[in-house]
Amino acid sequence: MTETTPPAEEQSALTRRELLNYAWLASLGVLLVNVGGIGFLFSMPRFKQGEFGGAFSLGRASNLPPVDAPPANNPKGKFWLTRTDQGLVALYKVCTHLGCLYAWRDQEGKFICPCHGSQFEYDGTYIRGPAPRSLDRFVIQVLGPDGQVLAETDPETGAPLPTPDDADAIVQVDTGRKILGKRRG
Repeated sequence: MTETTPPAEEQSALTRRELLNYAWLASLGVLLVNVGGIGFLFSMPRFKQGEFGGAFSLGRASNLPPVDAPPANNPKGKFWLTRTDQGLVALYKVCTHLGCLYAWRDQEGKFICPCHGSQFEYDGTYIRGPAPRSLDRFVIQVLGPDGQVLAETDPETGAPLPTPDDADAIVQVDTGRKILGKRRG
C-alpha cells in the first residue's frame, strides 16, 4: 500500500459567476452612493442673502419710506413694503385666493387682485372679494451694528413692526419666514 500525500491546498480561482456578482454589487454600491449624495444635496437649503427665500436688506432705518407713502415694490423679494402709523409691514405679493399677483392701485388707495377682484387695505387687511384671508406677511428684523437682532415681527400675530428709533439700525425682510394672513369672517 502506498500512501499518498494529500494535495496541497489549491487557491480557488475566481469563477466568472463570482466576478460578475462582484461587478454587479460594486456598480449597485456606486449607484446608491450617487443617489444618496444627490438626495442629500437636494434637501439642503440654498437660500442666499438677496434672493427669494433668504433675507433682503432694506438698508438703514433712516432710508425707509415715510408713513403712508405708496408701498415700495420689491420684485426680487416678491413683497410690498408698507409703512403705517403702527410700523413696517412686508406683504407677500401673492393673493391669498388663487395665487395671482396683485398690484397697488394709487387711484383707489388699495391693493387689487386682477384675477378675481379681491381687495386689500394698505396694511394687507381684507376688504372684499373671494380671498379667504388677509394678505400673508414676511418677518421683518431690525439689526444692530454688530448684526444682533434688536426687534422682530411677531411670527404669531404678524403685527406691524414699530419703526426703529436708531437711524443706523439695519432693516431686513426674511422671505423664508411667512406669516399667514388673518382669516376673514
